[in-house]
Amino acid sequence: MAVKIRLKRSGAKKRPFYRIVVADARSPRDGRIIEKIGIYNPVSEPRELVIDEEKALEWLANGAQPSDTVRNLLSSQGIMQKFHESKSSK
Repeated sequence: MAVKIRLKRSGAKKRPFYRIVVADARSPRDGRIIEKIGIYNPVSEPRELVIDEEKALEWLANGAQPSDTVRNLLSSQGIMQKFHESKSSK
């Protein structure tokens, strides 16, 4: 089973709000998820981004592939750097 870390959209029209979720790659964007690991609100000022770092690192270590947008969000929080450092120290 290919697992992805991606955004699940919710919120009103023109007012998006996203949940950062772990889901099967074959499921639809707003379909069934495995686990919720964070939230992202691009509309609020400043932008709101909350990610459970431990869960994100655990899923990355287990082989979950982040989407391009989620990879950028994880990088902005320093999570991708920690993942690569832990991977290279093994």
